[in-house]
Formats: sequence, structure tokens, C-alpha cells
Amino acid sequence: MNKLKGRDLLGLADLSAGEIQELLHLAAQLKAGQINLRCNKVLGLLFYKASTRTRVSFSVAMYQLGGQVIDLNPNVTQVGRGEPVIDTARVLDRYLDILAIRTFEQKELETFAEYAQIPIINALTDLEHPCQVLADLLTVQECFGSLTGATVTYLGDGNNVAHSLLLGCALMGMNVRIATPPDYQPDRGIVEQARQIAGRSEVTITDDPVAAVKGANVVYTDVWASMGQEDLAEARIPVFQPYQVNEQLLSMADSDVIVLHCLPAHRGEEITDEVMEGLRSRVWDQAENRMHVQKALLVSLLGAD
Repeated sequence: MNKLKGRDLLGLADLSAGEIQELLHLAAQLKAGQINLRCNKVLGLLFYKASTRTRVSFSVAMYQLGGQVIDLNPNVTQVGRGEPVIDTARVLDRYLDILAIRTFEQKELETFAEYAQIPIINALTDLEHPCQVLADLLTVQECFGSLTGATVTYLGDGNNVAHSLLLGCALMGMNVRIATPPDYQPDRGIVEQARQIAGRSEVTITDDPVAAVKGANVVYTDVWASMGQEDLAEARIPVFQPYQVNEQLLSMADSDVIVLHCLPAHRGEEITDEVMEGLRSRVWDQAENRMHVQKALLVSLLGAD
């Protein structure tokens, strides 16, 4: 994976299909304990949004590699007091080896990448969540042995996870269907980019959850109101109710369907308890795989000792 050393990961389209497959292979090896790599570097976490899985999985991954983690909480650093991004980026570039950022605007991430020479990782923006979808791809591969030709159906809001799923599935030769209410479809530019990447695989945007689920190998959902939209959550419930992942909807999918959710989940809204705790749920494997994929990503961007 030396070809990734020193690069940024701002979105999934920064990677080729071959590079994603190599990352997944490395993650699988690390997860199985087949290889033991060391990376004595310092990772900075600059998170403007709340986080459980991303924060903990990156931290544990770096500690297990022998490195160190610095939590750059905006509330206790100068970035929270309005220090310009270009100044913060150039200073952190001289202290850290790599920086993962969770923020709102994709443009802020791009500014960090422009002014810092160290690798910058998108740990979530309003546009994309690439690290999540790398873990999703590993989970699907573990379940089915291959990604090519698998059909992934995402139900809910056309948000950052939907965007990264579109790009990730298109890159890996998978069919991807995004089913959302008409006014909540994903970004048209991302959809067009995914269609250009996809080649022969299917990229479908629809408002029909039943048609989207028919024959699907993977049914995926996320909260109906993302971080920063909590005040809209209650009003969205009746709009999104037909997109709830429940047993009735799952009965229309492939008989071997698996269910994914990037968490946190609002049980009883976008997914039922019955499905979340059911035999088809791979939610906890998916969450664990965040750590293994991010460990592979850190090694690839920094190099191993």
C-alpha cells in the first residue's frame, strides 16, 4: 500500500477500486491477526461534531499500532475561538503525522488539505463519510465473499452516508439503490459521479422503498435527521415512515439479506428493534470493522515500521 503513503482521504473517489480492495484485504489480515504492523506516529483528532465509533475506533487503532493520539477538542483549543483554518492547519502540520477531521463543510476539510502537508482524513463531513463506507464494504465482503454484483439498498435521508455508499458501491462494481422521499434525495453531483464510475453496475435513485428492496443483498439505513438537524427530527417521522426497515419490508429482499446501520440508531424510527436484534443484522460486525479498516488506512497513509 505504499502508493497511498502521504495522500489524503477527503472522499471515497480519492481511491481507486484496486486501492479500496487492497485496504479491505489489509484490514481483514489485521482483524484475523495474520500480520502485526507497527506505526509509531502521532494522530490528531479534530472533531467539531459528536462522535463515539469514529473517535474510539481511530484511537484504539492507533494505540494498537504503537502510535499516539491527541484529541484536539475545539472547546479547549484555539480553533474553537476562531483561529483561521489556514493558521491551524500549518501549525498542526508541524506537530502531527496525520490528522482526522470531523466537521460540517467539505470545503473546510479541503482547506486543511491544501495548507497541511500531512495526510488529512475525512472522519465525516456533511457531504461524505468515507471511513464508514470502507467498513461497510468490509462487512459485506465478509458476508458474501465478494463485492462485485451485490445489490445494496439504502433507505432514508440522502445524506453523507448515502453519498459515500453511492461512490463506494460504484467503484467496487456493486449495484446501489437509494430510496428516499422526493425532497430528500442525495446530491445530484454525487449521483452523476457515481453513474460515471459505475460502468455496467446499477445506480438507482427512487422514492419507492418496496421496489428498492426487492432482491437486495444488503439493506442499509441511517437516522432520518443527521447531526445538526435534530430540530427537524420529529417533523420528518411521518415523511420517512414508509422507509422504515422492518420485517415486512425485509421479506421482499433476497433470502440471505443482511441489514446494516451506521449508528447511532433511533430504534422504532428508521429501524425496528426486531430487525436490529435479528439474525440478519450485521450492525455490530459493521461497527467493529470501523477499527480494522481505519487501522489499515493509517498504516497505508503513514507506512509501517
